[in-house]
Amino acid sequence: MITCKSSRELDRMRTSGRITARALEKLALAVRPGVTTKAINDYADELIRAEGAEPAFLGYHGFAGSVCTSVNEQIVHGIPGPRTLREGDLLKIDIGSCADGWYSDMAATLPVGQITPAAQALLDTTRAALVLGIEAVQPDAHVSDIGYAVQTFVESRGYAVVRALVGHGIGTALHEEPPVPNFGRRGTGVVLKPGMVVAIEPMVNIGTFRVKTLDDKWTVVTADGSLSAHYEHTVAVTPDGFEILTLTDAQARPNYIPDALRHAAATPRGAGADESAHQTMRGEHVARQTPGRIQAIG
Repeated sequence: MITCKSSRELDRMRTSGRITARALEKLALAVRPGVTTKAINDYADELIRAEGAEPAFLGYHGFAGSVCTSVNEQIVHGIPGPRTLREGDLLKIDIGSCADGWYSDMAATLPVGQITPAAQALLDTTRAALVLGIEAVQPDAHVSDIGYAVQTFVESRGYAVVRALVGHGIGTALHEEPPVPNFGRRGTGVVLKPGMVVAIEPMVNIGTFRVKTLDDKWTVVTADGSLSAHYEHTVAVTPDGFEILTLTDAQARPNYIPDALRHAAATPRGAGADESAHQTMRGEHVARQTPGRIQAIG
């Protein structure tokens, strides 16, 4: 069932979202070579609990971490542990909070030290796709308009959109209806109404869109071992557009996208190196079939 949140309920989701945003902002400062993914996880747990909330992912269907920490070819659901971050890695942190019974969900891909131009271009493209997906949110638009905006931009840059994993509604449960794919035809499916809240989260690969799950039953990786990036915000539909709920207090306001997200995504860097890397690909990443089974993620 799809629910539309009241003004009071949206206020409570803003509180949860701000806790998540502040935690991720501080986590980003801790990411550097030599740090373990467990240390990142433990710091995230501390930050969320210090604000009176609980980590949304800990124990969810048995998940062992307070955040997901996915490195390089790992797309999502990486389990924190002894892995040490190295110069040039891409670390995806997927983080959520539950405050007073209301959830928020957010993710970012963070460079570890200096990264290659091709990796930077992937990050910039994925952030730009998130911006376009958010800007597609307005009353009487369709959920598919979000996926269309993401897919057409990503594929125009020569990258692949993950199909087996999708965004989702969110509220008093971490995963609610409707699913929010990052692909699709414009103008189909669920119609957006004020008060609906969705987690929009492009997952973009340099190589194939296909994925596989490791033996730990959680970590999802690119099928060809190529790099992947992931960004996410929790977004409410408002009477005149959208509001990102996973922003810090100083940032939050209706129809606002932070300059850091918009400007960093405006002009992908390293395009030449990235284009060269794509010349050897088979092109399978532009296929538009939808897999029979899709999975909402954190």
